[in-house]
Amino acid sequence: MLISRSLYGICKCNCLIQISEFGCSISELKEKYELKKSEIEIPTSEILQNFIFALMTATQIRQAFLDFFASKGHTIVPSAPIVIKNDPTLMFTNAGMNQFKSLFLGEEAPKFPRVADTQRCLRVSGKHNDLEEVGIDTYHHTMFEMLGNWSFGDYFKREAIAWSWELLTDVYKIDKNRLYVTYFEGDEKEGLEKDTETYDFWKAYVDEANILRGNKKDNFWEMGETGPCGPCSEVHYDNRPDSERALVNGATLVNADHDQVIEIWNNVFMQFNRLKDGSLQPLPAKHVDTGMGFERLVRVLQGKSSNYDTDVFQPLIQFISQRANIEYGKQVDFFSVDSELVSPRTDIAMRVMADHIRAISFAIADGLLPSNNKAGYVIRRILRRAVTYSYQYLGFREPFLYQLVPLLAEQFKGVFDNLYQQRDFVQKVVLEEENSFLRTLGKGLLRLKNNALQRASERFNVIGKISTSEEGLEKFASQPYLINGDVAFELYDTYGFPIDLTNLIAIENGWAVDMEGFESELQKQKTRSRAATAIDTGDWVILKDDDTVEFTGYDETESVAHIVKYRKVKAKGAEQYQIVLDKTPFYAESGGQVGDKGELVFPDGEIIYVTDTKKENGLIVHFTDKLPEDLDDALTAIVDPALRNRTNSNHSATHLLHAAMKQVLGSHVNQKGSLVNPDYLRFDFSHFAKVTDEELAQIEAIVNQKVRENIPLKEERSVVYAEAISMGVTALFGEKYGEYVRVITFDDEFSKELCGGTHVKATGQIGFFKIVSESAVAAGVRRIEAITGIGAENYIIEQNKLVQQLKELLKNPKDLSKSVESLLDENSKLKKEIEKSVLEKSAGLKDELAQKAEQINGINFIAQKVQLPNADAIKNLAYQLKDIVSDLFLVLAADIDGKPSLTVMIAENLVKEKGLNAGNIVRELAKEIKGGGGGQPFFATAGGSDINGLEKALEKAKSFVA
Repeated sequence: MLISRSLYGICKCNCLIQISEFGCSISELKEKYELKKSEIEIPTSEILQNFIFALMTATQIRQAFLDFFASKGHTIVPSAPIVIKNDPTLMFTNAGMNQFKSLFLGEEAPKFPRVADTQRCLRVSGKHNDLEEVGIDTYHHTMFEMLGNWSFGDYFKREAIAWSWELLTDVYKIDKNRLYVTYFEGDEKEGLEKDTETYDFWKAYVDEANILRGNKKDNFWEMGETGPCGPCSEVHYDNRPDSERALVNGATLVNADHDQVIEIWNNVFMQFNRLKDGSLQPLPAKHVDTGMGFERLVRVLQGKSSNYDTDVFQPLIQFISQRANIEYGKQVDFFSVDSELVSPRTDIAMRVMADHIRAISFAIADGLLPSNNKAGYVIRRILRRAVTYSYQYLGFREPFLYQLVPLLAEQFKGVFDNLYQQRDFVQKVVLEEENSFLRTLGKGLLRLKNNALQRASERFNVIGKISTSEEGLEKFASQPYLINGDVAFELYDTYGFPIDLTNLIAIENGWAVDMEGFESELQKQKTRSRAATAIDTGDWVILKDDDTVEFTGYDETESVAHIVKYRKVKAKGAEQYQIVLDKTPFYAESGGQVGDKGELVFPDGEIIYVTDTKKENGLIVHFTDKLPEDLDDALTAIVDPALRNRTNSNHSATHLLHAAMKQVLGSHVNQKGSLVNPDYLRFDFSHFAKVTDEELAQIEAIVNQKVRENIPLKEERSVVYAEAISMGVTALFGEKYGEYVRVITFDDEFSKELCGGTHVKATGQIGFFKIVSESAVAAGVRRIEAITGIGAENYIIEQNKLVQQLKELLKNPKDLSKSVESLLDENSKLKKEIEKSVLEKSAGLKDELAQKAEQINGINFIAQKVQLPNADAIKNLAYQLKDIVSDLFLVLAADIDGKPSLTVMIAENLVKEKGLNAGNIVRELAKEIKGGGGGQPFFATAGGSDINGLEKALEKAKSFVA
């Protein structure tokens, strides 16, 4: 009987393949696939041992890593969100260790001594990467996966090194001769000795010629200027063909930025904490922090010379290629190592798009929306760079990037499911952002064109005045038009143009960009930004070694505590202190709920006010303006009860609101952000249409019904996360949940959410719920603001007062609405009559002014003060005069509601022939009225503060034509 057979072999095109077919004999398989050489059943030959990795997909490679470390006693934990919360030093997760930072610092006890994961990371600037380089080379990315195994005070160097070698060479079957490892050579200035221990461990597995010394830059890993750090040991892979390897020793290319000799793994041995003064303090325990770049590993195991040629990126790239009808690169056979990849700009564009859509999609799925500030601006900039390349090189004039989202979501289904679950929302947000930028693109291109025309006009005038040789004049005239640095920066800062887009457009038109000027403006902005947000944070002063913080705020608002540690902070010139207690009822800002305020009361009667409470890497940090006299004294930490109670009401109302919205608008509604403070609540949610007044009324009614039912709070602590999800609770995307979670329920059939915040004991304490506004926040995201309790009561009282005042003003009509409507109609009729009167006056004024035109050097010059009620009437008059007076140079001055106004209109032929520019002229005239303005070369306006300068401005106007 025939059974299923697996055949491994080298086919006619020299590719290793595996065929599994049921009911085929070995000879049939050989003949069918034209195999030149093969091994049957289990592959044991040297060929198969060397190339078995070629059979592995990216999914299999990832799973093999996790399975391997699970077999070594590691707990597999999920990836943290890309968007960092509760760490003021980072916007994004840029390394696998970020989510474990508090464990390395000893600020939080580890739940498991060893874990493994694949972490989504984002690097777009700084020492690690530069956004503008992504897509240009073959191995840098914005979003990437970092495979990691971690030990928190458990195993150390010996095991980390042994297991990394075992995984790479025994499981993945990587050629040992192509691997190089590094170790820290020590640093005399830092007082750090050579890491001979690591060297000795590697000698058991690696030829000494392939064990290389590394300096502090390459082999001493630091998270930043301060924080956990230690020596590291990297593993590098030489991907060059044998012919090149024979000529140049791969050891000389390690850490030399060679695109085929790349780092794939880094074993970091966390031993120290870098303090602010630069000194190194030993950590409470030694840890292992390893990171292996998933995309680079897949490239190695699939035998590719570029990360983008693997099955991680190729599905996206091929989709783009097909839609653009442009072939990507030149196909290079796996064994044809002498071939070269062709990388034209279209290839770069496809790589940029395939890379960037990953960063954009995962960030949005994690709760971050494109915006004009902070982390949101980074995502918007990445998106606009991708759109730029698709527009410029692939010819996509309509939104296209959003079409990649479903393909990406499907690719990561079962790995990072939050993207798959939110794929429709993410796709719509990307589409809206693309539409918005493509509109901006048109405005920016017009701004560039106008600047080029202005510079061309200036050049024309300069050339006309140059008294030099014909050769010198020709050389000057042949130089490219230079786009001003400030204009390039304006496009970058105001229109969202990446600088490479401005450069691309300039090159296409034979222009150049003043990059020095652009960098100068960019540096000024960065300096302003740093000055505005500069925070000088000192090192922690440790009072107690055990700094584990117990939060008691769910059960009480007063706790007896001791200070564990403190530090001084300077921000915006003011001095503050940050204090950590061993026990505290103060809730730290998290999940949208603001931090508590209150008092620290000492036995001697001293009171220190807590102005805010925040969370930092697992610590609850209390902000105060001073320190106590005696730092060792016990104290009573007291939360402001009035503020806490109002915050509780708004937080619980947010849960009721969320549930009510799902009932009224649909199950697609998900929280996209929130703010809960004592005064009001703000709730951002996914929805693609304005919520109607009827829907808002219905939502409000449901919430108030639940308030009146006085539903008791059901709080469950330390629930296993998987169990909680199976119970049907609402979990928020973008939040990092641990193994155990807290479940907040108001009626099992109505509202069940994972939440770490504080709440009312029963919904009746909310009192009353009132929606005060509904608006758009971003593409696909709406916002509701609401108030509760005393705030809602005061709002109703104020609204009632307003209605009474209106009634009194309108003589207490029976129907207030009808009376206001009648008043508005009457006002509209009066406005139309006034406009008609102004038009009639302008018509008469037009003829009168035309008669006053003065001929100067072939120009019809008019400079007059007019009495018209608004800028529109003056503009209308100027255009009327332009139609009946040829070669016109017109300046109109007016007093509009006590403010001086100037208008300049110049005939187009004068702009071209005489180089006159209304925008430049009006700016000069505006100096007389202590103001400013601008506009187009043929029409411009200005305003000011000195009405007495109007006459001087009119006199000065004549100098431009005399």
